[in-house]
Amino acid sequence: MDMKGLQLSLSVPNQASSPANPDRAQEPRPATQETLAPGALLLRGIAAAFVPILLDDLARIVAEAPLRHMKTPSGLRMSVAMSNCGPLGWISDRAGYRYSALDPDRGRPWPPLPASFLQLAQSAAAQAGFPDFVPDACLINRYAPGAKLSLHQDKDERDFSAPIVSVSLGLPAVFLLGGLRRADRPSRHLLQHGDVVVFGGPSRLRYHGILPIQAADITAHPQLENIRINLTLRKAR
Repeated sequence: MDMKGLQLSLSVPNQASSPANPDRAQEPRPATQETLAPGALLLRGIAAAFVPILLDDLARIVAEAPLRHMKTPSGLRMSVAMSNCGPLGWISDRAGYRYSALDPDRGRPWPPLPASFLQLAQSAAAQAGFPDFVPDACLINRYAPGAKLSLHQDKDERDFSAPIVSVSLGLPAVFLLGGLRRADRPSRHLLQHGDVVVFGGPSRLRYHGILPIQAADITAHPQLENIRINLTLRKAR
């Protein structure tokens, strides 16, 4: 699929908010590191060099396994549209949260995990102190303005020794990183296009989430002008 096809597959038309101005492109940022907590590292801008191939691979994935709004076990529609790639995919429905080797909408395996996703995830994990990370699942999230992700733990995996690697593309987002209890007050961190968060070890089961996405008048990428894409790579089994 060409790059125009990616925009049509991922973007959310007819938003009430003002569209981004393509003449005001976000300037590239130097790669830097920030420690968010023990075992949690924010790698700013390290995905920037991967963006062209990430989007090309992403276009092929969502053409095969389209993004969809899953339901929570209680029947609520999630505001974030999702798909997966890799041997396993995270799903949610009335039966609960779990990993599945088959896309329930198509009854077929999820698309393969692209080499670009794997290379970026392993490079980021190694920089954060997790050199042996081998993900077998990648959850793809599309956030339109107003979409959010409530505080939660990633605990559907069998082995918590592997980290979570989270890649941000498109619109900026405010990442909430809490403690090991839901009641712990979370810290707030601005994530921008090309940023990667890695959390594992003592931070692996920290509560985390995303505040409602705000529209922006600066285009991070011409094909991501009204959305945020998050790639979350995990070792599920």
